[in-house]
Amino acid sequence: MFDGSHKVHCSEDQMRVDIGLPDADSKDQSAPQIYLEGLKGYPDERCQPQIDGSLAVFRLSLSDFYECGVTRMVNQLTGKKVYYHKIIIESASSKEIVSVKCITTASPAYNVMMNATSGSSSTSSATAPSSGIRGLVKRDVLPAGFQEPEDLEITTSLTKRAPEPRLSIGVSQDGQKFTRDLTVKSGTPLTMEINLDEDSAPVYGLGVNYLDVTDTHTSSETLIFKGCTVDPYLFENFNTIDGDILSAKFKAFKFPDSSYVQFRATVNVCLDKCLGTQCSNNQVGFGRRKREISAANKVYEISLAMFLQVQDIEGVNKNEVLQLEEKLRELKLANQRLARNSRGNFALEQTPANAMPAFVVDERELGHLSAGSGSASNGLSLALWTLLGSLSWRLI
Repeated sequence: MFDGSHKVHCSEDQMRVDIGLPDADSKDQSAPQIYLEGLKGYPDERCQPQIDGSLAVFRLSLSDFYECGVTRMVNQLTGKKVYYHKIIIESASSKEIVSVKCITTASPAYNVMMNATSGSSSTSSATAPSSGIRGLVKRDVLPAGFQEPEDLEITTSLTKRAPEPRLSIGVSQDGQKFTRDLTVKSGTPLTMEINLDEDSAPVYGLGVNYLDVTDTHTSSETLIFKGCTVDPYLFENFNTIDGDILSAKFKAFKFPDSSYVQFRATVNVCLDKCLGTQCSNNQVGFGRRKREISAANKVYEISLAMFLQVQDIEGVNKNEVLQLEEKLRELKLANQRLARNSRGNFALEQTPANAMPAFVVDERELGHLSAGSGSASNGLSLALWTLLGSLSWRLI
């Protein structure tokens, strides 16, 4: 274990983490490896520490928190935002995990650091002053015949708060979960899992609202839209048994200009359980809550990311790689149509009878958009007739 100090400095747009390193001259040992969890060997300099003597400094963006895989949790009731990540300090003989987080509210940001090895935590700024309880009215009207006992004995007192949820995201192959940084070949069948921590599982349920995939540079596509898959060949709907663990099958793929892909998920955390969404392929996707559900059911929204390195190495099925590339092109076109549908300003394009639906979203929404598009079309026809009538009048 390393005895260096760890400090976290938070601002509205950055989390800076200072990690003290052991004195290399005191022991005959190689320098430890320091990296963000899930990003060992990731080449982006923005996600690597700057080493200055015995000090390693991470500067993680909070304005673009996906950049280096920072997780953001937003309390839907209070607006409080929590950003957190894990830093790995690894040597030949030991491995230390340092959990860091920033809390931003209307008050100044909190700076919090937790050392997973020692289990100790510290806060580097004073807590915000608590506001008094408002709206509390004491009523002096009692029911008829009410009589207060002369002696009242209080034997127990119980105070309990619901835990703040913590999510983890991972990938498994053939039922075996990856425990290291992920490198696979194109076309590999995989399963993505998103799950709650043990303390939160009895209280909350999960639903994936959106899932995007990007090469972390210029290319980005949507895989899950409002709880439903856009292309089931590349990525299926999320399913669940108890609401605490969501899983979806997919095939490893990559963009042409990068071997790294990043999955960016927006997850709803609901009290007890998030209800599924009926998708147009007759499957239920565990994503957004139905419109009938009260907004109070959704108590947190958590945005988290996972990196995957996909290599075209020996043994890869070339035909499947070509098919995946074609599916990516179809996904891009599907997302373009989906974006236009979301704006509701065009009639839905007709799909050939023998073709697979380009995207699988809620049929009720598509029906609503079709109706809206029909109204717009009638309005356009009326405008054209008015214009033609005006021209005819001028010709006469």
